[in-house]
Amino acid sequence: MKPELRVDIAIIGGGIAGLWLLNRLRRSGYSALLFEKHHLGGEQSVKSQGIIHGGTKYALNGVLTQAANAIADMPARWQDSLEGHGEVDLGSARILSRHHYMWSRGRLASRMTTFFASKALRGRVADVPAEERPEAFRNPAFKGNLYALNELVLDVPSVIQALARPYSGTFIQADFSAPGSLRREGEGFALEPVPGTVIHARRVITTAGEGTEQLLVNHGLKGPAMQRRPLHMAMVCAQNLPPVYAHCIGTGSKPVVTITTHFLPDGRKVWYLGGQLAEDGVEADTGTLIERARKLLNDLLPWISLDGAQWSTLRINRAEPRQSTLTRPDSAFMAAEGPLMVCWPTKLALSPNLADEVLKQLREEEVFPATPQPDLHLHDLPAPLMSPTPWEEAFAS
Repeated sequence: MKPELRVDIAIIGGGIAGLWLLNRLRRSGYSALLFEKHHLGGEQSVKSQGIIHGGTKYALNGVLTQAANAIADMPARWQDSLEGHGEVDLGSARILSRHHYMWSRGRLASRMTTFFASKALRGRVADVPAEERPEAFRNPAFKGNLYALNELVLDVPSVIQALARPYSGTFIQADFSAPGSLRREGEGFALEPVPGTVIHARRVITTAGEGTEQLLVNHGLKGPAMQRRPLHMAMVCAQNLPPVYAHCIGTGSKPVVTITTHFLPDGRKVWYLGGQLAEDGVEADTGTLIERARKLLNDLLPWISLDGAQWSTLRINRAEPRQSTLTRPDSAFMAAEGPLMVCWPTKLALSPNLADEVLKQLREEEVFPATPQPDLHLHDLPAPLMSPTPWEEAFAS
């Protein structure tokens, strides 16, 4: 006889979206297990820059877009959880910067400065006086505008750890590529994460990012089409880099570059470079992108020496529900196909929004907590380990 377990919900995908959802479900009384093929942190979460966006970067054309409004409340919800009184407990997560910043290399046009000071952006954007600037922007050679955004920057590994800690006995390492390892069964699904163990779930929820597409194909499951929007991120590592958490804005509707700073165990710092640089860099090889990044940083921040720095690059696919124009979706996405719920948060910051949509759908379908949480320790099931960060892998001593 195969060991059999029963749960209300099975989540497939162990990034921040899946972990956040697991926390919300367990706090709401559902029995739930989370399955991850490789490491907790998934493929996208651990490679993110950790910015809890409030939407300001989507308004660089001087208009508050639907995307900007959809994400506006997220920083406050994350802040509540960081302070220990939110919907999940992130009290042990590390804040890298209380603000993400936005700077221009020269003085902005009056139209943009007026917009940033407008009532529409009140509480989202604040001009930073010279005496309060972060270290990297205190040099007399800096002549541009600098704004503080109402956006946090978090150490993503510490967020993953904080979300995983309360429910450490609910994670199973599982690869559902084998035929029959995930199959419809009556009103729900049967999952066989390892040979010899069957788990019966009333609902299966996918938060597996890019892996969701193949999961659906492998098991002949109906689901929404997926799109990939690739990035090619550059990384520069040195001991003397000042911490920078900022978008550099130009005349376009996207940041020229987005810089976040991350720390290696030996004290070295890594600038992780996104924005337009990473989008345009998709067609470039590693050497070409590194040279572009070096020239761009020397142009934007010439007073910061990059002599002797180490460089690397990283390719990432942002996985999202397909849009007719292949553009970025405005909000988190959830589609229910019978007992299967296919989800993409679309942005790290929108993980709370995704959990809202799932819980709303469960209530509408009258799927309420009904099954006790199983004791996994009786079945000796494998558990996924924490994912290493890209900078640890790129710049290991």
